[in-house]
Amino acid sequence: MMGRHGGNQDRLFYSFNLDAHVPADHLLRAIDRFLDLADLRRHLATFYSHTGRPSIDPELMVRMLLVGYCFGIRSERRLCEEVHLNLAYRWFCRLGLEDTVPDHSSFSKNRHGRFRDSDAFRQLFESVVERCIAEGLVGGEGFAIDASIIRADANRRRGVPSTQVIDWPAPEQRSRAVRDYLAALDEAEPVGSPPKQVSMTDPAARWTAAPGCPAYYAYSTNYLVDVQCGVIVDVEATAAHRTEETEATKTMIERVEERHDLKPQRLIGDTAYGTGPMLEWLVQDQGIEPHVPVWEMAERDDGTFSIRDFQWNEEADEYRCPQGQPLRSQWRAFSTPRSHITQADTIIYRSSQLACAKCPLKPRCCPNTPMRKIARSLYEKSRDMARRLRDTATYRQSRKDRKKVEVLFAHLKRILKLDRLRLRGRRGARDEFLLAATAQNLRRLAKRWQQMTMIEAIPAT
Repeated sequence: MMGRHGGNQDRLFYSFNLDAHVPADHLLRAIDRFLDLADLRRHLATFYSHTGRPSIDPELMVRMLLVGYCFGIRSERRLCEEVHLNLAYRWFCRLGLEDTVPDHSSFSKNRHGRFRDSDAFRQLFESVVERCIAEGLVGGEGFAIDASIIRADANRRRGVPSTQVIDWPAPEQRSRAVRDYLAALDEAEPVGSPPKQVSMTDPAARWTAAPGCPAYYAYSTNYLVDVQCGVIVDVEATAAHRTEETEATKTMIERVEERHDLKPQRLIGDTAYGTGPMLEWLVQDQGIEPHVPVWEMAERDDGTFSIRDFQWNEEADEYRCPQGQPLRSQWRAFSTPRSHITQADTIIYRSSQLACAKCPLKPRCCPNTPMRKIARSLYEKSRDMARRLRDTATYRQSRKDRKKVEVLFAHLKRILKLDRLRLRGRRGARDEFLLAATAQNLRRLAKRWQQMTMIEAIPAT
């Protein structure tokens, strides 16, 4: 007999258990096991007044934000609607059926106010990293570093050339992003060359472009990842500029050692991190093996001898060419000693013009110049060490491990939908990147726990 549903929704009282309606294998159940917000109120206490109306619970704010970042809900208005409708989201946010979800405008006001002025998201991220370490997901032997460009919330047409004198709005009319940018200019000089364009909406965003793509304003999210299980041990927001990205690497390695007592034996990266100063810092200052391709600027592709064809003599401070002739930084003594160091942190070694004129190999060495010159970097010892590591089995494994960072960036943009920022300014980018990295680490903890639970549930045979 065909059944018929009564559809009676007029009952006055219901017996309803919210916990019973959230599946046991739901992702948020596993995340809730590893999320500890016990210190959040104490950390934010100084940002709240002791009088007035009660504000939105900061723990509720953080839990709602984590729901948004874990499930790719980018709009704050839509996030409030989803938390209102979804029982699992209500359960995770500690809301009952009759509890009111914060209005999206109040939610945004609190997020852009107290949370932006504090480092609460940094504290949250580091507490999750500590939990990953406690759960055995962080080995600490090898770290991988990389950066990914995230489009800023700035119209590419609302920009002016950096060489032009910018008429900024009056101080009382400036946005938070403009105020932060001008304050940063007063505190320190910009790193690297000036950008081609400066955004009037988000001046700290960098005008950049990928090969074959139109230019736009963007920031870089820098991930330092432990290669054992792909846990993000630190994250830093920078402008989309290579110099800032390499400096952020130093900051993150030092901060991880200070906060978590972790120092890697090897650092894995691409050619952008193979510059002389960076390799020198890794090898000489930190004692870390650089599993990084060396940035070679002196390689030749015209068939003539490259620098590898010349032998270096450390004691004599000279090169020897294939014909055995020396190349020296100076051929006579000067009354005033000279360092011979160029602005590029190199020393130029030159051969004898007379010897080169008689050399039968001159067409293969310096066919268009009277003598051969070699620019030797001040950091050549560290560069040589990085070259020697390329032939080891550990280095080949490091090339495979580097993909774990790229997978995290793909997950960040395709699954978590963070391909464009919603907050402006360097601090806004920092908060978004910290929350996204926190969500990725929590998801990894949750997935690992779910896998271990399934393995334990399989009966032994």
